[in-house]
Amino acid sequence: MKKRTAFIGAILSVIPLGQPLIMKTGVVLSSTGLILNLSEKVRAESAEFYTNRGNKKGVSGDHYGAIADFNKAIEINPNYDSAYVNRGATKMNLKNYYGALADYNKAIEINPSDGTYYTVRGWIKNILGDFKLACNDFRKGSYLGDKVGTKAFESYCK
Repeated sequence: MKKRTAFIGAILSVIPLGQPLIMKTGVVLSSTGLILNLSEKVRAESAEFYTNRGNKKGVSGDHYGAIADFNKAIEINPNYDSAYVNRGATKMNLKNYYGALADYNKAIEINPSDGTYYTVRGWIKNILGDFKLACNDFRKGSYLGDKVGTKAFESYCK
């Protein structure tokens, strides 16, 4: 059985991508299906896959399904700041501001050099009525190069 599997693998490796190989027995082998099938499975195991799928669900209005996908992404890679940011944004859409704040705090802990994270966290704090800390975040976002943070700081904090 191992020899047959190795033989089939060797045959598939020499078939030009997408070209079928017809053997005497009428069996058709194609490398495309195998490659696409494997890559989809590999991508399905990544935090990026679940984050992208969660974003699509969020855009379509399935916020709870999106959060479930972001949770799965975080389970796979607890240091993937993008999953926390996207989950936080989705929680903001659901008016779960404290949950969103926790997600942005975690994203900033993972990636403290992204000014956008500070600016969005500032907006959340502003919504929650903590204007002084919101201004601190707008200032930090501005310092890190986020133009929206700069405008927010100039408009609300001077």
